[in-house]
Amino acid sequence: MTDEIDAMYDTFKALLDSFPPAEAVKRLEQFGVDREIVEQIRERHERQALRIKELEEPRAVVRDNRVTWYTGPQTKDKCWPAVGEILRKDGWSIPAISSLDDSSSRVLSLLNHPKEKSFSTRGLVVGHVQSGKTTNFTSVMAKSADRGYKLFIVLAGIHNGLRRQTQARLVQQLVEPNPALWSQLTGLDHDFTPTENPASYFGKSNKTHVLCVVKKNATVLRKLAKWLDKASDYLADCPALIIDDEADQATVETKSINPLILSIMGSLPRSAYVGYTASPFANLLIDPSAENLYPKDFVVNLAKPEGHFGTEVLFGRYALDGEDPEDVDDGSDMIRSVPDSDVASVRPSTRAEVDGFEPVITDTLRRAVQYFWMVAAARQVRRVGNSHNTMLIHTSVNTTVHNSFREPLERLRSRTAQSLSDRDFQQDLRELWDAETARVVAEDFGETKVTFDQLASELAGVVDRCRIIMDNSSSEDRLDYENGPVTAIAVGGNTLSRGLTLEGLSVSYFVRAVSAYDTLLQMGRWFGFRNGYADLPRIWMTDELAEWFRHLATVETEMRRDIDVYMTEAESPLTFAVRLRTHPALRVTAAAKMRAAVTAASSYGGKRVQTHFFHTDAAWLQRNIDASRRLVTSSLATTRQVDEQLHLGRYVFRDVPHDVVTEFLSNYRFHERSPENDGKLITEYIKKRVAAGSLRRWNVAIVGTPGKQDGNFAFTPQVTVGRVNRARLVLSNSAPDFADIKTLMSRRDAAVDLAGDTAKLTEQEIMAERRKQLPDTGLLVLYPIDKVSEPSPTKKLRAPLDAEEHVIGVGMVFPTPRNGDSEVEGYISADLSNVSIEEEDYSAFDEERA
Repeated sequence: MTDEIDAMYDTFKALLDSFPPAEAVKRLEQFGVDREIVEQIRERHERQALRIKELEEPRAVVRDNRVTWYTGPQTKDKCWPAVGEILRKDGWSIPAISSLDDSSSRVLSLLNHPKEKSFSTRGLVVGHVQSGKTTNFTSVMAKSADRGYKLFIVLAGIHNGLRRQTQARLVQQLVEPNPALWSQLTGLDHDFTPTENPASYFGKSNKTHVLCVVKKNATVLRKLAKWLDKASDYLADCPALIIDDEADQATVETKSINPLILSIMGSLPRSAYVGYTASPFANLLIDPSAENLYPKDFVVNLAKPEGHFGTEVLFGRYALDGEDPEDVDDGSDMIRSVPDSDVASVRPSTRAEVDGFEPVITDTLRRAVQYFWMVAAARQVRRVGNSHNTMLIHTSVNTTVHNSFREPLERLRSRTAQSLSDRDFQQDLRELWDAETARVVAEDFGETKVTFDQLASELAGVVDRCRIIMDNSSSEDRLDYENGPVTAIAVGGNTLSRGLTLEGLSVSYFVRAVSAYDTLLQMGRWFGFRNGYADLPRIWMTDELAEWFRHLATVETEMRRDIDVYMTEAESPLTFAVRLRTHPALRVTAAAKMRAAVTAASSYGGKRVQTHFFHTDAAWLQRNIDASRRLVTSSLATTRQVDEQLHLGRYVFRDVPHDVVTEFLSNYRFHERSPENDGKLITEYIKKRVAAGSLRRWNVAIVGTPGKQDGNFAFTPQVTVGRVNRARLVLSNSAPDFADIKTLMSRRDAAVDLAGDTAKLTEQEIMAERRKQLPDTGLLVLYPIDKVSEPSPTKKLRAPLDAEEHVIGVGMVFPTPRNGDSEVEGYISADLSNVSIEEEDYSAFDEERA
């Protein structure tokens, strides 16, 4: 009986090549197969489909419980096994290939069965910058080809470099292993050009899959749309998969590209559109009700691959609600500061200064280039990992500015080559290398330190073969990794900032200011994998940019957490509404892409708010000192109970009326860079909760250091505690009166007013205990921070606070609402008046040229 079922199941799988599952089951019944056997076959198929549907990774939110027809690769498949074998030969581990197998199967399972009569699917896959999205969609394409999809259109960005790189990858992994299975409409050196007889590609006599890799350019897409229209009689039986790489760029709210993509889909009665992006901000702000490319059918959130360098790894981030701030890292010590005074030397301040601009090789740029050459030499010593070495210099979007760097960099290369035998010059290089390798310890990244003496013999060869490449839309020079190992310093702008993989990227010099989250995130070409040199990457940038990336790391983490929440709570992508926290100097995305966005209503319920940005001038700080002293005085006068925990350096004033707290919030100054710390919004929220019967009473606590005599801070004559230490993050070029301490509250501080032993409770356990003990009581904590605040020796990324007066930090813990919450609306517009910005130029995709 088992053998009979197995044999019949093989027949069923063969039927699936021609029919969707429900229709294949009917065919078995028509063949006269016993009803019990048919039922067992149907149940086996559903169990296998359920395994794909219930994969823990990647997470997905799906519309209307779409039928999961795909059960995984089959033994007769040709395209996916070829991809897997190529990756194995490239050094991918078995677990990594298995993870890719699962994630690509999950994406394919959300598309329609290719033999359905008609469909128009729209989905979005959210990955990480430089994390293998191309490999994922290549795998999806391979598996969908194995199952019967015919036409594959890949929209590969707006620049020739990315289109060519994508074409090369797809040819290598899809076409070359199975050349008889594929026809190509595009090549390495030519975008789409119409052929005489489009029907020959789609007629029944042509069994090949058709590959077309095009730029998002109006002229090109218009040609493709017209060509497909000519073949309309043959396309009814042509299941098509459209992959939109960098789906947030040029696709959303563009007057030409967006309608052309929709037009192409309109020519294809069976089509699936899947956008891939690492910055889905714009895609998730499209109006879901409009006839557009909103991912109405599914959103898939790819897990970050092991070993991936992301925003958070490099820049650190701030703690989110429910996290223990002590568990959130400051980031790696790989960011080097470019003084604001250097910026004018490498980037014209105004458009009028572009013509005739001559960059200066500043000390920071010289050190960055010299360090890059030593990294390339060190990697020669190690002889592991990627054979390419690339440095990125990105200071401007203007091609004239890029080209102006060639001569100064060539002169630097020539002088370096001549000076390598000079003892003093060698000593300078040795000191730079020793300083850098001391700040980032190789062993911490599983690597072995390379000494200067080991790399010195390789330096001359590295400098000699290093190419200076101007990679931009007006140059013929291009980064080409296909013809042997490359060592190159690439100067560029938009052509290097989207999708393009810079192989062996180890050093970046980046001072380009932009105005939007997605643009900024995509320009971080340094994200990705650094096999064999994870300890060596460095980024030279301004402190302002570093702070923007730290904020962005927080936004990105919070957004992905929101997505994961919606994976379990949202009914479909049409009820999916990720909130994106704002920044005073950055838009979420371009204004045109936010036309359908609405102001988000926010709640403080169950959240913890804490200050981590401060001015350091005496007048600003004194106002906060005065406000805190008035709060303590009022708390003493109105409290029902004072808990003195002097052995811990703490006070707790219990049951303080809410108006004492709101009065304090009207006097205390939050730093303007902290949009989440808005005194007016917090006050409005408290008043709404008071009207609902909650937050009428507060516990006000002071957290200091016990046992200090010479380091005490007096709130009143009766209330004195030792000052706490909070060093600032190293931002050597920040505004003179600005400090970022990153974390104010420790985990246990959120339990300062709880009864019982709370020392070992986790963040979640503390919040649960607060719900139990103090369901309607808020907590406000004051921290007297010592104005000097020297960092501990182990904190490499910290510096003394160095404020003109002692600093008062404020933390607030809000109870989780029991019977509905109150919301307050706050929209914070980006003030760009004082930000030097070069917006992305998207005119290329509307130009009448390919």
